[in-house]
Amino acid sequence: MMPGPIQQWHEIAQARDVLALGCMLADEVVFESPVVHTPQVGKAITALYLQAAMQVLGNGNFRYLNEWYGEHSAVLEFETTCEGVLINGVDMIEWNADGKICRFKVMVRPLKAVNKLHELMGRLLMAAAPKSTTSV
Repeated sequence: MMPGPIQQWHEIAQARDVLALGCMLADEVVFESPVVHTPQVGKAITALYLQAAMQVLGNGNFRYLNEWYGEHSAVLEFETTCEGVLINGVDMIEWNADGKICRFKVMVRPLKAVNKLHELMGRLLMAAAPKSTTSV
């Protein structure tokens, strides 16, 4: 049977519900990306990455293929196509006693998919970055 936090994650991802996503993340959540070398810590940065991923990957082709559950964790295998590149990966999700996500790790294959994801996510995140307001 699908654990409650994973059911919530599916609903959030399908609806791209930013507010519900923020409510589901623990304050100390750790996000690990296939294209960022260091873990990202905290609700704000994790929400930013997951929102960008929902936008890039959730293009009508995204689907979960398989899921495996532990007591407080799950592995969800996904597949999608972006700009003609097949992306296969897994979301490894852990949640705390309150049912909030405390760790979210994404792994992607093949290398061509990692490179495409890096390009698309980078473009989106750069566009969303706050512009400097300082003047010389």
